[in-house]
Amino acid sequence: MTQSHPRITKAVIPAAGLGTRFLPATKATPKEMLPVVDKPAIQYVVEEAVSAGLDDVLMVTGRNKRPLEDHFDRNYELESALQKKGDASRLAKVQESSDLATMHYVRQGDPKGLGHAVLCAAPHVGHEPFAVLLGDDLIDPRDPLLKRMVEVQEQHGGSVIALMEVAPEQIHLYGCAAVETTEDGDVVKVTGLVEKPDAADAPSNYAVIGRYVLDPHIFDILRKTEPGRGGEIQLTDALQQLAEDEKVGGPVHGVVFKGRRYDTGDRGDYLRAIVRLACEREDLGPDFRAWLRSYVAEEM
Repeated sequence: MTQSHPRITKAVIPAAGLGTRFLPATKATPKEMLPVVDKPAIQYVVEEAVSAGLDDVLMVTGRNKRPLEDHFDRNYELESALQKKGDASRLAKVQESSDLATMHYVRQGDPKGLGHAVLCAAPHVGHEPFAVLLGDDLIDPRDPLLKRMVEVQEQHGGSVIALMEVAPEQIHLYGCAAVETTEDGDVVKVTGLVEKPDAADAPSNYAVIGRYVLDPHIFDILRKTEPGRGGEIQLTDALQQLAEDEKVGGPVHGVVFKGRRYDTGDRGDYLRAIVRLACEREDLGPDFRAWLRSYVAEEM
């Protein structure tokens, strides 16, 4: 018989990265604010957290990230101007971001890696399980990955990570999990983790993607975790310790995701994400798809 565990209400979004792959666009604009069609990437992530029932959101930021706070705050001058124009549609879009969730912010300071960014959330999270969402991974709202992960954590306790099968030649780009099957077809037991292994050394082709539901014991481990790959404090290294010893913070499970994921951390994938989402929009899709077909035909 499964045990019920505390309900999760808090989400942590690390957003302190420099976005060097998108220079010069990110010289003065946070990469999280780059638009995916007509909405910044970071808003998709916050909407995903809220859709999974997590309406208390802590964003871990750094220098030059003030536009993130401004985006999720009220803009009374703009709202007033739109109201005077009678532009109710755009007014609703402007107000939507400020009404999404209860937003909190903390600065990471030194860029010491994802594990350190998560550790910065400890005072806000306290002793509750919580979710971590990385802004580079956009999950299609029709494929509720985070909601499923929350369900698995509430059922089994411990921590839950999102996994995706990738080609062997791509595994060196990700954290990689060693797994055992369970009674649930989309859930595996994680027995080990390694950060960005060579294909020959990878324990599987299950890659860790940017969604985590974590037991608060992860903070105690992160405080003791030495810098790993790239000289940074790796969240993967801390999760490896949890996977090795369930007595520390419960088991580590993985939810195998087979839905639609858009990687906005890579320039090529960022462009592909925009095209896919624009094609599916009711207001943009018909005309855009027609133009795209014409353009491809001309190029071919």
